[in-house]
Amino acid sequence: MQVSQGGRPVGRFAPSPTGDLHFGSLVAALGSYLNIRAQDGQWLVRIENIDPPREVPGAGHTQIETLARHGLVSDRPVVWQIDSTAAHQEAVEALIDAGRAYPCACSRADLPPDGRYPGTCRNGLPPGRKARSIRLRCEDEEVHFDDLIQGEYHQNPYRETGDFVIRRADGLYAYQLAVVVDDARAGVTEVVRGADLIDSTGRQILVYRALGLAPPRYAHLPLITDAQGRKLSKSEADDPIHASEPAANLRLALGLLGHPPPEGLERIDSLLSWAIEHWSIERVPRGPVQLGVHPQAA
Repeated sequence: MQVSQGGRPVGRFAPSPTGDLHFGSLVAALGSYLNIRAQDGQWLVRIENIDPPREVPGAGHTQIETLARHGLVSDRPVVWQIDSTAAHQEAVEALIDAGRAYPCACSRADLPPDGRYPGTCRNGLPPGRKARSIRLRCEDEEVHFDDLIQGEYHQNPYRETGDFVIRRADGLYAYQLAVVVDDARAGVTEVVRGADLIDSTGRQILVYRALGLAPPRYAHLPLITDAQGRKLSKSEADDPIHASEPAANLRLALGLLGHPPPEGLERIDSLLSWAIEHWSIERVPRGPVQLGVHPQAA
């Protein structure tokens, strides 16, 4: 399933089209872009429009345009995740055939208060129940990875969530499966994204293993917060991405990533060139970091 890129590293930015690109997402895109550009690799954009009920019409195209205004342009044609559903289905069928996934009749209402799946359908559907979703079979084992920013990280998905859904009851493919399949097909070797997604990493590594694939390297960037410590979101009215010029946004984002540019660099191309030349992932703070405050690198 993985595509060889001749040894060149491949990174990506994969937003969900649930609204306009916000400043926290711009920071994630920039961190991903610089990390792969500094290695002379390819940087890709994928719009994760696999959940139509949550999609805002036109948001994906607006996000692509916003990235381009900030000099962040995919090296290949932008991928729309919905176009990969055949590959997602193929992966689910392969997992079922290998005994690594199974049908489940349970709904959210059937789960205990802690939300952890107790394995009700692990050994077959209960009498009189019909399959609703497909779950990945987990084992009671620790998953650990060395995050390039956050350091050594340990998770046990079996104890935290139990066997987890890879195809939902509505027939849509779950994020944990789709992101692995799409990254593998694109040959992604480096996943740089926000720290709010780090808790998904253990489950995604289990999907890689179940499919017989090697996971990429991970780096989880610090969350960007407002003055009250709240994560910046698409609903923030004072999001600077809408109030400032792209070059000013890049300067601010670089500072938050531990790479404040020198005075005198005001053009997008010169800012990005400087940042690529001086990029060091070791200087990126673990975070979270507050908007308007230059952090100290971890």
